Amino acid sequence: MNKSESSTDSEKEIVSVSKHGQATIPKRFREKLGIDAPGKALFRETEDGEVIVEQVRSASEMQGFAARSEASTDTPATELLREKRAQDTSARDERFSSEQ
Repeated sequence: MNKSESSTDSEKEIVSVSKHGQATIPKRFREKLGIDAPGKALFRETEDGEVIVEQVRSASEMQGFAARSEASTDTPATELLREKRAQDTSARDERFSSEQ
C-alpha cells in the first residue's frame, strides 16, 4: 500500500476489491478480531448503517462449548450458540464504542 492509499487514522485502511467482490482483510484487523486464514468472517449491518466485521468460530473451536456452558444439556446447541454470539457481539460493540 502506498502513502496515498493509507489513512492517518489508525483504525482505517483502504483495500482493493476484485471484480469478483473479493477483498483481503488487513492482517492487523484479522489479528485484532481473531480471524484466521483460511477462515470465515461475518459482515453485519447495524440499525444505523454501520458495517461490522466479526469472527466466525470454526467447528473445532466450538467443540465442547455446550459441555462448558452453564446451561442445561436440554438446551439446543443452536440456541446456546445464538446466546454466546449475542454476548460476544455485545462485548465487542461496547469495546469499539468505548474506543471511539
